Amino acid sequence: MRVEYINPFVEAAFNVLKEVLNADVRRGELYLKSTSMPVMGVAAIVGLAGDVEGRVLFDMDKPTALKIASVMNGEELPNFDDLVKATITELANMITAQAVTKLHDLGFRFDLTPPAIFTGENMEISDAEVEALIVPMETAQGKIEINVAIRERS
Repeated sequence: MRVEYINPFVEAAFNVLKEVLNADVRRGELYLKSTSMPVMGVAAIVGLAGDVEGRVLFDMDKPTALKIASVMNGEELPNFDDLVKATITELANMITAQAVTKLHDLGFRFDLTPPAIFTGENMEISDAEVEALIVPMETAQGKIEINVAIRERS
């Protein structure tokens, strides 16, 4: 996986989270994760196709998703409902759009799928052919992992 693909997602996640949460965001150490991995309970996933293929997954637990959605909507959201799901989906959209704009500026061309959100306990995402780079982000609302699995199209 080329670093040129990863950096725009790291930068976009940091910038967008800092802006929408109006707070400091700390980036943890990047690490690789096997392609079959459990997710924390709420995962927004965006597919990529074109010069590269793969996906970006925004992974967090339900309490973190609730807190982030509450901040983004300017009100306390007590239940994990459609508004929370739509807000987390929009967060994934904002981060991905900023990253893709940077990648297009670098000459890479690809399309995105609309974000899909998955929730539940004991979920596992499996990408048999690509290793994922994990970028942990610590916010006042909790931890979010930006999980990037991208490869050049063969």
